Amino acid sequence: MIKGLHHSAYRCRDSEATRAFYEDFLGLPLSGSLVISETKSGRATQVLHTFYRMDDGSFLAFFEAPDMDFAFKPQHDFDLHIALEVSPQALAEMFARGKAEGRETRGVSDHGFIDSIYFRDPNGYVVELTAKRPEHDAMMDPSTNQARDILERWTAAGLADG
Repeated sequence: MIKGLHHSAYRCRDSEATRAFYEDFLGLPLSGSLVISETKSGRATQVLHTFYRMDDGSFLAFFEAPDMDFAFKPQHDFDLHIALEVSPQALAEMFARGKAEGRETRGVSDHGFIDSIYFRDPNGYVVELTAKRPEHDAMMDPSTNQARDILERWTAAGLADG
């Protein structure tokens, strides 16, 4: 059975710019790097794979693959974003730090069960820092929050894009 997240991986344009954001700004230590010079199918390549450790032991990972086409574009929050949990104090500190450094910094957004702020990394990905509110666990409990019923009503109403 699934034990948890080991890593979530994304493409990056520049591994050093990515490191500066994730390690220097967010504080996630660079914990692993490996150069991939041949794919599993035997194709020669030059790819750098980097890993940034989170406190729970999971990682955010990035691939810099200069020989492979990839359309980097600013992502809309609804399309793709990385949400990382922080304490309420860290949320306030990172909001102030982002503003002080002149970074694109949005929020604080009240989602009812979490408060969130948003940054954009050097690759165009939206990075959300989120702090749980006291209501979090109750609002995320499928035995009481009607999550399945809400999904079924959405699908029955023909709102699903499919």
